[in-house]
Amino acid sequence: MAYYPHPKSCIYKLNSRDFAALWKTIHLKVTDTYEVPPEILWVNGSTIGTLGNFSASTGKAKSKKTFNISAIVAAALKNDEVLKYSAYLPPNKRKILYVDTEQSKYHCHKVMERILRLAGLPTDKDRDDFVFIVLREQTPDKRKQIIGYMLENMPDVGLLIIDGIRDLMYDINSPSESTDLINLLMRWSSGYNLHIHTVLHLNKGDDNTRGHIGTELNNKAETVLQITKSQQDGNISEVKAMHIRDREFDPFAFRINDNALPEIVDDYVFQQPKQDRNFSLAELTERQHREALENGFGKQVVQGYSNVIAALKQGYASIGYERGRNVLVSLNKFLVNKRMIVKEGKGYRYNPDFHY
Repeated sequence: MAYYPHPKSCIYKLNSRDFAALWKTIHLKVTDTYEVPPEILWVNGSTIGTLGNFSASTGKAKSKKTFNISAIVAAALKNDEVLKYSAYLPPNKRKILYVDTEQSKYHCHKVMERILRLAGLPTDKDRDDFVFIVLREQTPDKRKQIIGYMLENMPDVGLLIIDGIRDLMYDINSPSESTDLINLLMRWSSGYNLHIHTVLHLNKGDDNTRGHIGTELNNKAETVLQITKSQQDGNISEVKAMHIRDREFDPFAFRINDNALPEIVDDYVFQQPKQDRNFSLAELTERQHREALENGFGKQVVQGYSNVIAALKQGYASIGYERGRNVLVSLNKFLVNKRMIVKEGKGYRYNPDFHY
């Protein structure tokens, strides 16, 4: 089967032989059968990680993101529950590769010891199933090359931690570099049948993930966890799902105890977000959301924030849900967080493949 791309739509052309080989890997038939991707990470019964996918943790500086990651890795090491994380890595995928791109070897060693103590494992001998590498002094290209080489030669890796993904690129705001990096994560996770969990900072001024890479993560990741320092007690961190494909789990909170390990804060009361006080999401069903978004956006990409709000106003008014600007602004945040509308270029479009 020959393929003749438009000369202005691609960088290079495929000949018929190359495309025939590629066709076998990209063509999906209804008669094909596939196994359900194995679930390996959960929070309170909600799946946050499967083999063949990637997820992320995000938060501002000093929100204790690395402590939270330590609990995830500890749960995977012992194939049990740590903090609120439960894990099960299959027998042939028991190895964990932890990549740190930011800290010194001294501080990375402290993280490694903390993970082992959280898992109830000895800290006086090395383990074959837990490999920790420090790439602080390498260039972004060299970091990707090292990770790729290790994955190619370690087929039993089931969980790859990249703390943090920003250091695998030169320009955090480059659309092309961000797209290439996310595509690389998808190739690694599916090609080596493992789960990747990475870390990215939030902007200082708001709760948006940093740069264009943050936008790509939000659109493509299986789950994005947000770790936030509590406004009630600076020693407590809150964990919630910013984006999740499975059902949303109840948020939880942890503090660092006297042994320098994270522990759950029982009976912690979360403050109700301001937008929820004036806007009850329970008022609308999934079908109503779909109808409103189809009426407001259709298949178009809506450019500009004011036009997005106008599209929401028109679409939701068409189902009898006419509200003022403040509620529509809150609604827009909800829809973006749920990936019911997604960023495309400089605009937003309706995403019919969302999970409500």
